[in-house]
Amino acid sequence: WFILQYMSGFGNEHVSEDPRCPGALPEGQNNPQVCPYGLYAEQLSGSAFTCPRPTNKRSWLYRILPSVCHKPFKPLEEGHLTHDWDEIEPDPNQLRWKPFEIPKAPQNKMDFVSGLHTLCGAGEPRGRNGIAVHIFVCNTSMIDRCLYNSDGDFLIVPQQGKLLITTEFGKMLVEPNEICVIQQGMRFSVEVFGETRGYILEVYGAHFELPDLGPIGANGLANPRDFLVPVAWYEDRQVPGGYTVISKYQGKLFAAQQDHSPYNVVAWHGNYTPYKYHLGKFMVINAVAFDHADPSIFTVLTAKTTRAGVALADFVIFPPRWGVANNTFRPPYYHRNCMSEFMGLIKGHYEAKEEGFQPGGGSLHSMMTPHGPDADCFEKASKAKLEPERVADGTMAFMFESSLSLAVTKWGLQTSNRLDKNYYKCWEPLKIHFNPKCK
Repeated sequence: WFILQYMSGFGNEHVSEDPRCPGALPEGQNNPQVCPYGLYAEQLSGSAFTCPRPTNKRSWLYRILPSVCHKPFKPLEEGHLTHDWDEIEPDPNQLRWKPFEIPKAPQNKMDFVSGLHTLCGAGEPRGRNGIAVHIFVCNTSMIDRCLYNSDGDFLIVPQQGKLLITTEFGKMLVEPNEICVIQQGMRFSVEVFGETRGYILEVYGAHFELPDLGPIGANGLANPRDFLVPVAWYEDRQVPGGYTVISKYQGKLFAAQQDHSPYNVVAWHGNYTPYKYHLGKFMVINAVAFDHADPSIFTVLTAKTTRAGVALADFVIFPPRWGVANNTFRPPYYHRNCMSEFMGLIKGHYEAKEEGFQPGGGSLHSMMTPHGPDADCFEKASKAKLEPERVADGTMAFMFESSLSLAVTKWGLQTSNRLDKNYYKCWEPLKIHFNPKCK
């Protein structure tokens, strides 16, 4: 009977109840002596109780059984998921990966959890400060198992194949060119419809928020109303064979068994929710006279540090737009950065590297490692007739940028066997054009 529906708004106080149980939300209080329909009240806190009101995050869930009803957690083999940043020597080189391989079913069935592979990261979850970049590849749905992340938030970027994500708050369908955020502690399962691949930015110790707009004003970039939150949906389902609840805790996986579905939330209210966003709704701002505005104008979401203006992680996109700058080298300029930049490609060709950087692959330009357009791009753009032109049509590249210095895992450098060892060669044909007699 269920039709996918959403409520709109970023960080709103939402109220939702499954229409099969009207009046399931208590009136006028959060925790009555007896909840409607004999439900249990449970609060999910995403911030300290005493956070200032603008940053205070919590939701109240009204469920058939509280989530405490499970057997003890036991260690679960975590495969290629890690936060051990010292397992291999650091590598400051420009790094690029070919598209990550998706295992073939039925020879090697892999769901979202078993398909998590950590590529790089920094910090650690116990200290509540850090990030990780994961690749997920899977070919089968999560059956009678769910995951929740005790360590932080997952920002999920599907690249191939759509994800039907069931959460305690309801269901979301997330397709390529959309993203979703599953915040710390929220239980979810991922259903897929074939070979599926994507990227995950995980942050420990902060939540994603919309960037401040400053002189841009009240409107622009990602508009709050375009973020979608699922509506309440529940299943009252017993699972005699055992339902597995997986916890990602201190960088490792643990599994507990229970005899019922965790998606037994009949109603909820609050401002701490999962959400999704379509990247095509981003209101692009760009330079319209000369030179470049910094790529921070393409920020969709940011997870802040306590230092003003410095992000633990930014999620940045490079969407279709017009290029009109006069007397300007229009592709991205050559650059050395005090931030770390991981780039991925959802579809199309990235303007600064049309060859080699492919959908489903990635690149990492580490702190202060130089990077920029390849030789072919430089020559073309230096001679191009500067007319208004469409940039990046049919393309969506993105960047996970962090103020932390990211370490690459052994899987990323060796085991995946997807590292492009010839990446550096794309800059070798750059010529010296210097002529001291010609200004």
